[in-house]
Amino acid sequence: MPDPFLEARAFLAGLDPDWARHVEAVGPCLHQAKPAREPCEALVRAIAYQQLHARAGDAILGRFLGLYDPAAFPSPEQILATDFEPLRACGFSAGKIATIRGIAEATLGGVVPDYETARSMDDEVLIERLTSLRGIGRWTVEMLLIYSLERLDILPADDFGVREGYRRLKGLEQQPTRKQMIEIGLSLRPHRTVAAWYLWRVPAR
Repeated sequence: MPDPFLEARAFLAGLDPDWARHVEAVGPCLHQAKPAREPCEALVRAIAYQQLHARAGDAILGRFLGLYDPAAFPSPEQILATDFEPLRACGFSAGKIATIRGIAEATLGGVVPDYETARSMDDEVLIERLTSLRGIGRWTVEMLLIYSLERLDILPADDFGVREGYRRLKGLEQQPTRKQMIEIGLSLRPHRTVAAWYLWRVPAR
């Protein structure tokens, strides 16, 4: 099976010896998008994991999905029809519940586009539209762009793992700031998504 990220790997490995060693050590990029997910679902899932370790996010999301038909992600109408207490019992904070309800309302109102519309939108236009919603920051929309819309040139500069990975890769004493990470990302175009995948995998030394 051909490697879909072969060109990106070669590009990153050719940047400098640090990247070359890291790409060689990690091996092929195994990034997997989830293009079947509607933006509403992708945003709700991202909120479930926001500021949590993966295991905690998995547990909360599992309880949330258990409130509904196991065969399908709940519709915006189903989410809005769910009382506060069952959502709170899943482990969501009051703030996250308000955000999830806001996503559902914005989907019904057309602010959160459907999948096909979102695919045709410019990255920055979509980010600006969705970050107007309560509790939705740039990082959340970037996860939507990477995993649902299969964008291959997104570097989430606010992401702790990306910044910490770069710090370790380069042996820096401090993480780059968001502004510095954006500048660094310019040299990683047009393969910033694959670069982020590798930065998430820089081992602790």
